[in-house]
Amino acid sequence: MPSAFACQGLEKRYGEKLALGGVDLRVEPGELIGLLGPNGAGKSTLTKIACGLVRPGGGSAEVNGTPAGSPEARAAIGYLAELFRFPDWLSADELVELHQRLAGSPGGAKERTQLLSLVGLHDAADVRVGEMSKGMQQRLGIAQALVGSPSLLLLDEPTSALDPMGRRVVRDLLQELRSRGVGVLLNSHLLSEVERVCDRVAILSEGLVVAEGAPSDLTRPRGLEVETRDGVRSYPEATREQVPEIVAGLVGSGESVYGVRLLESTLEDAYLEVLGG
Repeated sequence: MPSAFACQGLEKRYGEKLALGGVDLRVEPGELIGLLGPNGAGKSTLTKIACGLVRPGGGSAEVNGTPAGSPEARAAIGYLAELFRFPDWLSADELVELHQRLAGSPGGAKERTQLLSLVGLHDAADVRVGEMSKGMQQRLGIAQALVGSPSLLLLDEPTSALDPMGRRVVRDLLQELRSRGVGVLLNSHLLSEVERVCDRVAILSEGLVVAEGAPSDLTRPRGLEVETRDGVRSYPEATREQVPEIVAGLVGSGESVYGVRLLESTLEDAYLEVLGG
């Protein structure tokens, strides 16, 4: 089975500006990849090349084994841009129907009902876009991106306008898509969300992948804290294997131990460390 998305040596310049300087990246079926990086790192250019909206200056990009931008590749992609705008006068059902016609999807009313339910808008099918909150519109945008059962979903800041409940809905949705074998490339600045849902992350800086791996692989241990009767004691160099020895020593000296917490850096810590900030 080909990768949902694969690029090798991907390059792009806008005049003198280097957007991508030779990027290698793969998204397998059922894999959720977080694409991270500061503004201007090349994330949007990579996404637009995958969609076929921008032609690369070098290297290759494929969707389901076909060249990015080809009719076959376009048919396999669902996309939600960060700055989207839907016609205010359309209802949720009408908007999804419009995108069904644009995508040539034969799903009909059944597909529309399923997609609106999937994003938590089953009771809002007749609500017009102009009457929706930003969060509802964002979830509607994800529904339209799923029209036609794409094998690759490209999401640009899909939870930026959502409240905690809306983010939970999107997290559950991404888990469901993973189980269906849909590859997802998620572009986000919300590192805590990426850390919770992504199988792997790729950090871009100045057009290059400067770090890649599972979120747990990019973080590192930071010792432990022990809650005692006299307060919290910190052991910044201690490892998990040393916990029994440390606790035994405290108890042996007459100290009461109420809890032990292992510490590790977050994805945000790793991100800032990689980018030098």
